Amino acid sequence: MSSLTATSKGAATREAILDRAYEMARQTGLEGLSIGPLAQAVGMSKSGVFAHFGSREDLQLAVLDSAARRFGESVLVAALSQPRGLPRLRALMRNWFEWGRHATGGCVLVGSVTEYDDRPGVLRDQVLHNEQRWRDALERAARLAIECGHLRDGDTDQYAFELYAIPLAMLHEAGLFGYERARRHGDAALDRWITAHSP
Repeated sequence: MSSLTATSKGAATREAILDRAYEMARQTGLEGLSIGPLAQAVGMSKSGVFAHFGSREDLQLAVLDSAARRFGESVLVAALSQPRGLPRLRALMRNWFEWGRHATGGCVLVGSVTEYDDRPGVLRDQVLHNEQRWRDALERAARLAIECGHLRDGDTDQYAFELYAIPLAMLHEAGLFGYERARRHGDAALDRWITAHSP
């Protein structure tokens, strides 16, 4: 076996472990991740899993990174094809609402905030980095909408806070009362927000 083939196989195995760990974290949270059950789920030994992730913390960080990448591709990148301003902002929010449809069992990113908001360390640092990057993306989208004349000039940091609150409430409601009801409320709240901040 060539070194290139071995590297490709190793990368594929790591991705398969990471995919399973991500699904488990949706159900149990990052703190619920354990090497033993994960190894059993993917049909490997504990040492085999450790060969790809040097520690439980490394595994948790990799799952956080994977969650952020999945979210970014599904929500932000998918919205970039829309024209700047309100069309892109609406697409971004719609994509976020759709993310909630498929986040059965829970959203790793939302769960990680609850798990690590008051626990100093590298995991909290990564959670904070993910959250700040997303807030920045929301603020940038709001600023572009203002520049295009689609929204009134205002505090874009506050705009980002308010926009973030809508899908967060929707995710919580979806888990308790079902996605369709939560989506109706989310769509209505977004429409009201846009109307309230239109020129």
